[in-house]
Amino acid sequence: EPILGFREGSKERLELEKALQNLKGKTEEIPCVVGNEEVWTKDIRYQLSVSSSFHVYHVYLYSLMNKAIEASVAARREWDLKPVADRAQIFFKAADTISGPKRADVLAKTMIGQGKTVVQAEIDAAAELIDFFRFNAKHAMELEQQQPLDSDGSTNTMLYRGLEGFVAAVAPFNFTAIGGNLAGTPAIMGNVVLWKPSDTAMSASYAVYKILRESGLPPNIIQFVPADGPVFGDTITSSEHLAGINFTGSVPTFKRLWKQVAQNLDIYRNFPRVAGECGGKNFHFVHKSAEVHSVVTGSIRSAFEYGGQKCSACSRMYVPDSLWPQIKQQLLDVLKQIKVGDPVEDFSTFFSAVIDDKSFSRIKGWLEHAKTSPHLKIIAGGNCDDKKGYFVEPTIIETTDPQEKIMNEPFVYSFRLLYIIVCVVLTIYILRVY
Repeated sequence: EPILGFREGSKERLELEKALQNLKGKTEEIPCVVGNEEVWTKDIRYQLSVSSSFHVYHVYLYSLMNKAIEASVAARREWDLKPVADRAQIFFKAADTISGPKRADVLAKTMIGQGKTVVQAEIDAAAELIDFFRFNAKHAMELEQQQPLDSDGSTNTMLYRGLEGFVAAVAPFNFTAIGGNLAGTPAIMGNVVLWKPSDTAMSASYAVYKILRESGLPPNIIQFVPADGPVFGDTITSSEHLAGINFTGSVPTFKRLWKQVAQNLDIYRNFPRVAGECGGKNFHFVHKSAEVHSVVTGSIRSAFEYGGQKCSACSRMYVPDSLWPQIKQQLLDVLKQIKVGDPVEDFSTFFSAVIDDKSFSRIKGWLEHAKTSPHLKIIAGGNCDDKKGYFVEPTIIETTDPQEKIMNEPFVYSFRLLYIIVCVVLTIYILRVY
Protein backbone atom coordinates (compact mmCIF):
# COMPACT_ATOMS: atom_id res chain seq x y z
CA GLU A 1 0.00 0.00 0.00
CA PRO A 2 1.49 3.38 -0.97
CA ILE A 3 2.22 5.65 2.00
CA LEU A 4 0.56 9.02 1.57
CA GLY A 5 2.41 12.27 2.28
CA PHE A 6 -0.41 14.45 3.74
CA ARG A 7 1.17 17.60 2.38
CA GLU A 8 -0.56 20.93 2.89
CA GLY A 9 -3.53 21.21 0.54
CA SER A 10 -3.45 17.55 -0.56
CA LYS A 11 -6.68 15.58 -0.82
CA GLU A 12 -5.70 13.13 1.91
CA ARG A 13 -4.72 16.01 4.21
CA LEU A 14 -8.07 17.74 3.78
CA GLU A 15 -9.98 14.49 4.36
CA LEU A 16 -8.00 13.73 7.53
CA GLU A 17 -8.43 17.25 8.90
CA LYS A 18 -12.18 16.93 8.35
CA ALA A 19 -12.29 13.52 10.10
CA LEU A 20 -10.30 14.89 13.05
CA GLN A 21 -12.57 17.90 13.31
CA ASN A 22 -15.66 15.67 13.33
CA LEU A 23 -14.24 13.63 16.23
CA LYS A 24 -12.69 16.43 18.26
CA GLY A 25 -14.30 17.05 21.62
CA LYS A 26 -16.89 14.34 21.09
CA THR A 27 -17.58 11.24 23.15
CA GLU A 28 -17.74 7.92 21.35
CA GLU A 29 -19.57 5.07 23.05
CA ILE A 30 -18.36 1.59 22.15
CA PRO A 31 -20.40 -1.54 22.91
CA CYS A 32 -19.54 -5.16 23.41
CA VAL A 33 -20.67 -7.17 20.38
CA VAL A 34 -22.12 -10.69 20.43
CA GLY A 35 -23.09 -11.74 16.93
CA ASN A 36 -25.28 -8.97 15.54
CA GLU A 37 -26.17 -7.69 19.00
CA GLU A 38 -24.58 -4.58 20.49
CA VAL A 39 -24.53 -4.99 24.25
CA TRP A 40 -24.39 -2.04 26.65
CA THR A 41 -23.32 -3.14 30.12
CA LYS A 42 -23.27 -1.26 33.41
CA ASP A 43 -19.48 -1.72 33.61
CA ILE A 44 -18.00 1.11 31.54
CA ARG A 45 -14.42 2.33 31.14
CA TYR A 46 -12.80 5.31 29.46
CA GLN A 47 -10.11 5.69 26.82
CA LEU A 48 -8.66 9.18 27.15
CA SER A 49 -6.71 10.96 24.43
CA VAL A 50 -4.09 13.68 24.13
CA SER A 51 -6.62 16.01 22.51
CA SER A 52 -9.09 16.01 25.41
CA SER A 53 -11.58 13.76 23.60
CA PHE A 54 -12.52 10.49 25.21
CA HIS A 55 -14.20 7.24 24.33
CA VAL A 56 -16.54 5.30 26.59
CA TYR A 57 -16.50 1.55 26.17
CA HIS A 58 -18.56 -1.17 27.78
CA VAL A 59 -16.74 -4.10 29.33
CA TYR A 60 -17.70 -7.75 28.89
CA LEU A 61 -18.94 -9.48 31.99
CA TYR A 62 -18.06 -13.11 32.72
CA SER A 63 -21.50 -14.40 31.68
CA LEU A 64 -21.43 -12.30 28.51
CA MET A 65 -18.02 -13.67 27.53
CA ASN A 66 -19.26 -17.22 27.87
CA LYS A 67 -22.20 -16.31 25.64
CA ALA A 68 -19.71 -14.99 23.07
CA ILE A 69 -17.70 -18.22 23.26
CA GLU A 70 -20.82 -20.34 22.72
CA ALA A 71 -21.89 -18.22 19.75
CA SER A 72 -18.42 -18.48 18.19
CA VAL A 73 -18.22 -22.24 18.57
CA ALA A 74 -21.71 -22.63 17.06
CA ALA A 75 -20.66 -20.62 13.98
CA ARG A 76 -17.31 -22.36 13.55
CA ARG A 77 -18.25 -25.30 11.32
CA GLU A 78 -20.11 -23.31 8.67
CA TRP A 79 -17.28 -20.74 8.49
CA ASP A 80 -14.62 -23.44 8.26
CA LEU A 81 -16.42 -25.09 5.35
CA LYS A 82 -16.67 -21.82 3.46
CA PRO A 83 -14.21 -21.76 0.51
CA VAL A 84 -11.03 -19.91 1.39
CA ALA A 85 -11.46 -17.69 -1.67
CA ASP A 86 -14.80 -16.48 -0.28
CA ARG A 87 -13.26 -15.77 3.11
CA ALA A 88 -10.35 -13.97 1.46
CA GLN A 89 -12.66 -11.67 -0.51
CA ILE A 90 -13.98 -10.20 2.73
CA PHE A 91 -10.49 -9.11 3.73
CA PHE A 92 -9.64 -7.84 0.26
CA LYS A 93 -12.76 -5.67 0.47
CA ALA A 94 -11.87 -4.48 3.99
CA ALA A 95 -8.38 -3.53 2.78
CA ASP A 96 -9.85 -1.56 -0.13
CA THR A 97 -12.24 0.20 2.26
CA ILE A 98 -9.41 1.24 4.60
CA SER A 99 -7.32 2.28 1.61
CA GLY A 100 -10.17 4.43 0.28
CA PRO A 101 -13.27 5.81 1.99
CA LYS A 102 -12.45 4.84 5.60
CA ARG A 103 -8.76 5.73 5.62
CA ALA A 104 -9.20 9.16 7.20
CA ASP A 105 -11.56 7.80 9.87
CA VAL A 106 -9.21 5.01 10.98
CA LEU A 107 -6.22 7.37 10.98
CA ALA A 108 -8.09 10.05 12.93
CA LYS A 109 -9.14 7.58 15.62
CA THR A 110 -5.59 6.25 15.87
CA MET A 111 -4.20 9.78 16.22
CA ILE A 112 -6.77 10.92 18.78
CA GLY A 113 -6.99 7.68 20.74
CA GLN A 114 -3.37 6.55 20.72
CA GLY A 115 -1.60 9.87 20.36
CA LYS A 116 0.12 9.04 17.08
CA THR A 117 1.47 11.61 14.67
CA VAL A 118 0.08 11.63 11.16
CA VAL A 119 3.20 9.82 9.89
CA GLN A 120 3.06 7.11 12.55
CA ALA A 121 -0.68 6.63 12.08
CA GLU A 122 -0.37 6.37 8.31
CA ILE A 123 2.34 3.68 8.32
CA ASP A 124 0.42 1.73 10.97
CA ALA A 125 -3.35 2.01 10.74
CA ALA A 126 -3.40 2.41 6.96
CA ALA A 127 -0.42 0.96 5.10
CA GLU A 128 0.50 -1.90 7.42
CA LEU A 129 -3.05 -3.01 8.19
CA ILE A 130 -4.00 -2.93 4.51
CA ASP A 131 -0.93 -5.01 3.67
CA PHE A 132 -1.77 -7.49 6.43
CA PHE A 133 -5.26 -8.08 5.06
CA ARG A 134 -4.20 -8.29 1.41
CA PHE A 135 -1.09 -10.41 1.82
CA ASN A 136 -2.67 -12.80 4.30
CA ALA A 137 -5.72 -13.32 2.11
CA LYS A 138 -3.50 -13.86 -0.94
CA HIS A 139 -1.26 -16.37 0.85
CA ALA A 140 -4.28 -18.23 2.26
CA MET A 141 -5.55 -18.79 -1.27
CA GLU A 142 -2.10 -19.89 -2.44
CA LEU A 143 -1.79 -22.41 0.38
CA GLU A 144 -4.90 -24.21 -0.80
CA GLN A 145 -3.42 -24.56 -4.29
CA GLN A 146 -0.25 -26.27 -3.02
CA GLN A 147 -1.00 -29.99 -3.08
CA PRO A 148 1.28 -32.96 -2.38
CA LEU A 149 2.61 -35.05 -5.27
CA ASP A 150 0.77 -38.16 -6.42
CA SER A 151 2.52 -41.49 -6.89
CA ASP A 152 1.66 -44.60 -8.87
CA GLY A 153 -1.57 -46.08 -7.59
CA SER A 154 -2.33 -43.26 -5.13
CA THR A 155 -3.75 -39.75 -5.11
CA ASN A 156 -2.66 -37.35 -2.35
CA THR A 157 -4.64 -34.30 -1.31
CA MET A 158 -4.33 -31.80 1.51
CA LEU A 159 -7.03 -29.69 3.15
CA TYR A 160 -6.44 -26.82 5.58
CA ARG A 161 -8.97 -26.85 8.41
CA GLY A 162 -9.65 -24.33 11.14
CA LEU A 163 -9.02 -25.26 14.75
CA GLU A 164 -11.86 -26.99 16.60
CA GLY A 165 -12.72 -24.26 19.06
CA PHE A 166 -12.10 -20.53 19.26
CA VAL A 167 -8.93 -18.42 19.01
CA ALA A 168 -8.40 -15.60 21.51
CA ALA A 169 -6.69 -12.55 19.96
CA VAL A 170 -5.08 -10.25 22.56
CA ALA A 171 -3.91 -6.95 21.06
CA PRO A 172 -1.53 -4.18 22.23
CA PHE A 173 -2.15 -0.42 22.22
CA ASN A 174 0.74 0.69 20.05
CA PHE A 175 -0.34 -0.59 16.62
CA THR A 176 -3.86 -0.50 15.26
CA ALA A 177 -2.62 -2.86 12.55
CA ILE A 178 -1.55 -5.54 15.02
CA GLY A 179 -5.04 -5.75 16.51
CA GLY A 180 -6.60 -6.22 13.08
CA ASN A 181 -3.95 -8.76 12.16
CA LEU A 182 -4.19 -10.84 15.34
CA ALA A 183 -7.94 -11.19 14.91
CA GLY A 184 -8.12 -11.24 11.12
CA THR A 185 -5.48 -13.80 10.21
CA PRO A 186 -7.01 -16.75 12.13
CA ALA A 187 -10.40 -15.83 10.66
CA ILE A 188 -9.03 -15.94 7.11
CA MET A 189 -7.86 -19.49 7.80
CA GLY A 190 -11.32 -20.65 8.92
CA ASN A 191 -11.20 -19.96 12.65
CA VAL A 192 -13.60 -18.12 14.93
CA VAL A 193 -12.04 -15.43 17.10
CA LEU A 194 -12.61 -13.52 20.32
CA TRP A 195 -10.79 -10.21 19.83
CA LYS A 196 -9.79 -8.36 22.99
CA PRO A 197 -8.63 -4.88 21.95
CA SER A 198 -6.30 -2.85 24.14
CA ASP A 199 -8.01 -0.52 26.62
CA THR A 200 -6.03 2.38 25.13
CA ALA A 201 -6.71 1.54 21.47
CA MET A 202 -10.44 0.92 21.72
CA SER A 203 -11.72 3.49 19.24
CA ALA A 204 -9.48 2.58 16.29
CA SER A 205 -9.94 -1.15 16.95
CA TYR A 206 -13.72 -0.81 16.90
CA ALA A 207 -13.50 1.12 13.63
CA VAL A 208 -11.54 -1.77 12.08
CA TYR A 209 -14.02 -4.31 13.44
CA LYS A 210 -16.96 -2.42 11.92
CA ILE A 211 -15.19 -2.27 8.56
CA LEU A 212 -14.76 -6.06 8.62
CA ARG A 213 -18.46 -6.53 9.36
CA GLU A 214 -19.46 -4.06 6.64
CA SER A 215 -17.17 -5.95 4.23
CA GLY A 216 -19.19 -9.13 4.67
CA LEU A 217 -17.75 -10.83 7.74
CA PRO A 218 -20.62 -12.85 9.22
CA PRO A 219 -21.68 -12.38 12.85
CA ASN A 220 -19.98 -14.53 15.49
CA ILE A 221 -16.84 -15.12 13.39
CA ILE A 222 -14.92 -12.33 15.11
CA GLN A 223 -16.46 -11.21 18.39
CA PHE A 224 -15.42 -7.77 19.60
CA VAL A 225 -14.65 -8.31 23.29
CA PRO A 226 -13.64 -5.24 25.34
CA ALA A 227 -12.79 -6.78 28.70
CA ASP A 228 -10.76 -6.43 31.84
CA GLY A 229 -7.49 -8.25 31.14
CA PRO A 230 -7.51 -10.78 34.01
CA VAL A 231 -11.23 -11.50 33.53
CA PHE A 232 -10.65 -12.16 29.83
CA GLY A 233 -7.64 -14.39 30.53
CA ASP A 234 -9.40 -16.36 33.25
CA THR A 235 -12.49 -16.88 31.08
CA ILE A 236 -10.80 -18.04 27.90
CA THR A 237 -8.34 -20.35 29.65
CA SER A 238 -11.13 -22.00 31.65
CA SER A 239 -13.19 -22.82 28.53
CA GLU A 240 -12.96 -26.33 27.12
CA HIS A 241 -13.29 -24.79 23.64
CA LEU A 242 -10.06 -22.77 23.74
CA ALA A 243 -8.14 -23.71 20.59
CA GLY A 244 -5.51 -21.00 20.42
CA ILE A 245 -4.18 -17.70 21.75
CA ASN A 246 -2.79 -15.09 19.34
CA PHE A 247 -0.99 -12.54 21.51
CA THR A 248 1.10 -9.40 21.34
CA GLY A 249 1.86 -7.65 24.61
CA SER A 250 3.86 -7.81 27.80
CA VAL A 251 6.01 -10.67 29.03
CA PRO A 252 4.21 -10.98 32.40
CA THR A 253 0.77 -11.16 30.75
CA PHE A 254 1.90 -13.78 28.25
CA LYS A 255 3.51 -15.85 31.00
CA ARG A 256 0.29 -15.72 32.97
CA LEU A 257 -1.79 -16.93 30.02
CA TRP A 258 0.69 -19.69 29.19
CA LYS A 259 0.69 -20.93 32.79
CA GLN A 260 -3.10 -20.93 32.90
CA VAL A 261 -3.27 -22.97 29.70
CA ALA A 262 -0.76 -25.47 31.08
CA GLN A 263 -2.63 -25.80 34.36
CA ASN A 264 -5.93 -26.40 32.53
CA LEU A 265 -4.72 -28.86 29.89
CA ASP A 266 -6.98 -31.63 31.15
CA ILE A 267 -10.16 -29.64 30.50
CA TYR A 268 -9.51 -28.79 26.85
CA ARG A 269 -10.89 -30.76 23.92
CA ASN A 270 -7.62 -30.18 22.08
CA PHE A 271 -4.15 -28.85 22.80
CA PRO A 272 -4.46 -25.03 22.51
CA ARG A 273 -1.91 -23.35 20.27
CA VAL A 274 -0.22 -20.48 22.09
CA ALA A 275 1.59 -17.90 19.95
CA GLY A 276 3.00 -14.73 21.46
CA GLU A 277 5.14 -11.75 20.54
CA CYS A 278 6.46 -9.94 23.61
CA GLY A 279 8.05 -6.55 24.06
CA GLY A 280 11.72 -5.77 24.24
CA LYS A 281 14.08 -2.92 23.53
CA ASN A 282 17.03 -2.35 21.22
CA PHE A 283 20.45 -0.85 21.82
CA HIS A 284 22.84 0.86 19.41
CA PHE A 285 26.48 -0.19 19.55
CA VAL A 286 28.52 2.48 17.81
CA HIS A 287 31.83 1.51 16.21
CA LYS A 288 34.66 4.06 16.11
CA SER A 289 34.44 4.04 12.30
CA ALA A 290 30.74 4.99 12.30
CA GLU A 291 29.44 8.00 10.37
CA VAL A 292 28.30 10.42 13.07
CA HIS A 293 25.35 11.98 11.25
CA SER A 294 23.90 8.56 10.47
CA VAL A 295 24.30 7.47 14.10
CA VAL A 296 22.56 10.58 15.40
CA THR A 297 19.69 10.55 12.91
CA GLY A 298 19.03 6.83 13.30
CA SER A 299 19.21 6.93 17.09
CA ILE A 300 16.91 9.94 17.48
CA ARG A 301 14.29 8.42 15.22
CA SER A 302 14.54 4.99 16.81
CA ALA A 303 14.38 6.31 20.36
CA PHE A 304 11.77 9.04 20.07
CA GLU A 305 9.36 8.23 17.23
CA TYR A 306 6.00 7.54 18.88
CA GLY A 307 7.65 8.30 22.21
CA GLY A 308 9.70 5.11 21.97
CA GLN A 309 6.51 3.11 22.53
CA LYS A 310 7.58 0.34 20.17
CA CYS A 311 9.38 -2.92 20.85
CA SER A 312 11.75 -1.91 18.03
CA ALA A 313 12.79 1.30 19.78
CA CYS A 314 16.30 2.15 20.94
CA SER A 315 16.79 2.73 24.65
CA ARG A 316 20.59 2.62 24.98
CA MET A 317 23.70 3.59 23.04
CA TYR A 318 27.23 2.37 23.59
CA VAL A 319 29.60 5.03 22.25
CA PRO A 320 33.43 5.11 22.04
CA ASP A 321 35.20 8.06 23.70
CA SER A 322 36.65 9.12 20.37
CA LEU A 323 33.21 9.86 18.89
CA TRP A 324 31.22 10.87 21.93
CA PRO A 325 31.87 14.66 21.81
CA GLN A 326 30.65 14.86 18.20
CA ILE A 327 27.69 12.54 18.72
CA LYS A 328 26.67 14.27 21.92
CA GLN A 329 26.66 17.72 20.34
CA GLN A 330 24.70 16.58 17.30
CA LEU A 331 22.19 14.71 19.47
CA LEU A 332 21.59 17.89 21.47
CA ASP A 333 21.31 19.98 18.31
CA VAL A 334 18.73 17.65 16.75
CA LEU A 335 16.80 17.30 20.00
CA LYS A 336 16.28 21.08 20.12
CA GLN A 337 14.44 20.84 16.79
CA ILE A 338 11.99 18.15 17.93
CA LYS A 339 8.49 19.54 18.29
CA VAL A 340 6.59 18.13 21.28
CA GLY A 341 2.83 18.58 21.37
CA ASP A 342 -0.57 17.39 20.25
CA PRO A 343 -0.30 15.78 16.78
CA VAL A 344 -4.00 16.37 16.20
CA GLU A 345 -3.56 20.12 16.50
CA ASP A 346 -0.23 20.34 14.64
CA PHE A 347 0.77 17.87 11.92
CA SER A 348 4.42 18.89 12.25
CA THR A 349 4.57 17.43 15.78
CA PHE A 350 7.23 14.72 16.13
CA PHE A 351 6.83 13.72 19.77
CA SER A 352 3.44 13.32 21.42
CA ALA A 353 2.23 12.33 24.88
CA VAL A 354 2.78 8.84 26.27
CA ILE A 355 -0.17 6.49 26.29
CA ASP A 356 -1.58 6.75 29.83
CA ASP A 357 -1.08 7.73 33.46
CA LYS A 358 0.64 4.44 34.31
CA SER A 359 3.37 5.00 31.73
CA PHE A 360 3.71 8.63 32.79
CA SER A 361 4.17 7.79 36.47
CA ARG A 362 6.76 5.10 35.70
CA ILE A 363 8.81 7.46 33.55
CA LYS A 364 8.53 10.23 36.12
CA GLY A 365 9.95 7.85 38.72
CA TRP A 366 12.88 6.94 36.48
CA LEU A 367 13.64 10.61 35.84
CA GLU A 368 13.64 11.32 39.56
CA HIS A 369 16.06 8.44 40.07
CA ALA A 370 18.34 9.78 37.32
CA LYS A 371 18.41 13.21 38.98
CA THR A 372 19.63 11.75 42.28
CA SER A 373 22.10 9.12 41.05
CA PRO A 374 25.82 10.07 41.24
CA HIS A 375 26.55 8.10 38.05
CA LEU A 376 23.78 9.51 35.87
CA LYS A 377 23.64 12.92 34.24
CA ILE A 378 20.64 14.26 32.35
CA ILE A 379 22.08 16.17 29.41
CA ALA A 380 18.76 16.88 27.67
CA GLY A 381 15.12 16.89 28.73
CA GLY A 382 14.24 15.34 32.07
CA ASN A 383 10.95 17.15 32.67
CA CYS A 384 7.35 15.97 32.45
CA ASP A 385 3.87 17.46 32.75
CA ASP A 386 0.46 15.79 33.01
CA LYS A 387 -1.73 18.89 33.29
CA LYS A 388 -3.13 18.30 29.80
CA GLY A 389 -2.01 14.96 28.42
CA TYR A 390 0.86 12.81 29.66
CA PHE A 391 3.81 14.68 28.20
CA VAL A 392 7.44 13.77 28.86
CA GLU A 393 10.35 15.64 27.31
CA PRO A 394 12.62 13.64 24.99
CA THR A 395 15.40 12.83 27.44
CA ILE A 396 19.04 11.79 27.10
CA ILE A 397 20.92 10.49 30.12
CA GLU A 398 24.68 10.01 30.17
CA THR A 399 26.43 7.51 32.41
CA THR A 400 29.99 6.31 32.86
CA ASP A 401 28.83 3.18 34.71
CA PRO A 402 27.29 0.66 32.30
CA GLN A 403 26.42 -1.59 35.25
CA GLU A 404 23.95 0.86 36.78
CA LYS A 405 20.35 0.51 35.73
CA ILE A 406 18.26 3.59 35.15
CA MET A 407 15.53 2.20 37.37
CA ASN A 408 15.72 0.32 40.65
CA GLU A 409 15.62 -3.48 40.63
CA PRO A 410 12.04 -3.80 41.91
CA PHE A 411 10.87 -1.90 38.83
CA VAL A 412 12.82 -4.02 36.41
CA TYR A 413 10.77 -7.14 36.88
CA SER A 414 7.38 -5.60 37.58
CA PHE A 415 6.60 -3.42 34.57
CA ARG A 416 4.93 -4.58 31.38
CA LEU A 417 7.75 -4.57 28.88
CA LEU A 418 5.78 -3.75 25.74
CA TYR A 419 3.82 -0.94 27.30
CA ILE A 420 6.63 0.92 29.04
CA ILE A 421 8.38 3.81 27.44
CA VAL A 422 11.97 2.90 28.18
CA CYS A 423 13.03 4.73 25.09
CA VAL A 424 11.91 8.08 26.38
CA VAL A 425 15.08 7.81 28.43
CA LEU A 426 17.85 7.23 25.87
CA THR A 427 20.85 6.05 27.91
CA ILE A 428 24.28 6.82 26.56
CA TYR A 429 26.98 4.42 27.75
CA ILE A 430 30.55 5.59 27.18
CA LEU A 431 32.87 2.65 26.66
CA ARG A 432 36.48 3.06 27.80
CA VAL A 433 37.83 0.32 25.54
CA TYR A 434 38.83 2.63 22.68
